Amino acid sequence: MTKIIIDSNIAFSAILNVNSRIGQVLINGYKYYDFYAPEYIRYEIFEHQDKIKDLANLSDNEFLATYELIIRKITILNHTILPIKFYKEALDICKSIDIDDSVFVAFTEYTRGKLWTGDKKLVKGLTEKGFKRLITTDELYQDFIEKERLKK
Repeated sequence: MTKIIIDSNIAFSAILNVNSRIGQVLINGYKYYDFYAPEYIRYEIFEHQDKIKDLANLSDNEFLATYELIIRKITILNHTILPIKFYKEALDICKSIDIDDSVFVAFTEYTRGKLWTGDKKLVKGLTEKGFKRLITTDELYQDFIEKERLKK
């Protein structure tokens, strides 16, 4: 199965709208993909929970239920398993783009997976630096739909 590293904006999008393409791939794509994220994603989600609740018009309980629905589909990776060389390489790649994304890039390299992000600045910056382990929402959704179609 394809390993997909989820970055924070993908998780935010799924929580904001579970019926979106992103939400549906995350909720139903476990049959085809192994979803991973560094534990940092939990911190980021809860740091921005008030904004997420406001945007999606969710109560505290609705937010927690939606968060659980999404996060249970993702294997959360403890940062201590990441060899320092991957983190150092990612810091070097991301320092001129967004240092906060280093851990996502590091885990993408470590797992030999694909980074799923909707962050256009990150995609552009990584692409310019020759980082090829990226997958767009459109690519992943099309692959998901094709797999679902073939399953029927």
